[in-house]
Amino acid sequence: MSQRRVAITGLGLVSPYGGDLTDFFSRLCAGQSAVGYLLTDDVPRPLSMPFVSCPAFDPDVALGKPLASMMDRFAQFAMAAAFSAWDDAGLPRKNEAENRDDWGVAWGTALGGTMAYEKGYRELWQKGRERLSPLTVLLGMNSSANAHISIQLGLGGVSMSHTVACASSAIAIGEAFRRVRSGEATVMLTGGSDVPQAYGVARAWEALRVMAPGDAETSATACKPFSAERRGLVLGEGGAALVLEDWDHAVARGARIHGEIVGYGTTCDHSHLVRPEAAGQIRAIQLTLADAGLSAADIDYVNAHGTATAEGDPVEVAALKAVFAERAASLPVSATKSMHGHMLGGSAAIEAIVTVLALRDGSIPPTAHLGTLDPDCTGVDHVATARHGQPLRAALSNSFAFGGSNAVLAFRAVDL
Repeated sequence: MSQRRVAITGLGLVSPYGGDLTDFFSRLCAGQSAVGYLLTDDVPRPLSMPFVSCPAFDPDVALGKPLASMMDRFAQFAMAAAFSAWDDAGLPRKNEAENRDDWGVAWGTALGGTMAYEKGYRELWQKGRERLSPLTVLLGMNSSANAHISIQLGLGGVSMSHTVACASSAIAIGEAFRRVRSGEATVMLTGGSDVPQAYGVARAWEALRVMAPGDAETSATACKPFSAERRGLVLGEGGAALVLEDWDHAVARGARIHGEIVGYGTTCDHSHLVRPEAAGQIRAIQLTLADAGLSAADIDYVNAHGTATAEGDPVEVAALKAVFAERAASLPVSATKSMHGHMLGGSAAIEAIVTVLALRDGSIPPTAHLGTLDPDCTGVDHVATARHGQPLRAALSNSFAFGGSNAVLAFRAVDL
């Protein structure tokens, strides 16, 4: 079976900067951090940590109150991002006369509806209630996001939920890409979302001792990937969606094409739950390049996973150096989590959009707050301030997760 080209015709997001793509990318290029400070009155101990939130998001406005009330916050983000991407692609939300039986959804989330479940647990154990809302299961299930998207957009094809920790939405995008490329699907709506601010979730992450410290004054610069001063990651909430479409179908309907997705590779380190290994990441990058028909010399930018953890950053740089060899020293690399935080299952989707916009606009956003480079992270061209007017042809977006799951996506600029 011949492989089809896959166009990216729609982009949408719910981000800490809002939902406007141009403003979102401009702020990243300006190095503007969205990291704030989360302080709650929860008991037995208040939450107090750097965090990235989406304060401007109003689900009742974005979705309408009846629909929003049927969703946990992560699914609200998913639906709002999906609507934005769908509208950006110029596709009608529902068209009963159009056969969409091979149009589908692949969505990534690491946590799913933890907010709904935590609310239920509190009602049971703190308030002593005997019954929970009958919506609790429907709000909490990971597949609620893709189910709502399928229903609201009238998509009769596959509806999948991918939960692979921090690689969730990269794998969702990759699997959606494969379906369109193979001809199994004409259009796929894909992406990811997460909301890691449930009290129990935040406390669990705190216990891992991988989160950056900070207070109201220092939180904005708390996430410092590749820096010698880095002290951990910063959690955030958000969601992002992409419309992947058969190239000929997109051209025939006169769609605007943001870029092209050309490759995907995924591997497992198969060695440790939380300690990454370069070998698995190397294989994922190599598989992606081979899948895309690209060489190391063709890649002009890498959007790094770059979480600012002590172990993760040097391993990722080592993997890049192993694959790109003598090319590595001049390979532009940046980690935008330094500004938008780590949205867990939603991170890869928002970073995929960053990579597509970088290729489209010829601009590379920076790794903010880089400061003094960690000696163990040298050997690639770290972008500390934005670079504009770049002749970018192809780029990679890396996502590496607990459990040793690695996923890499390859994108190519288009000149129509």
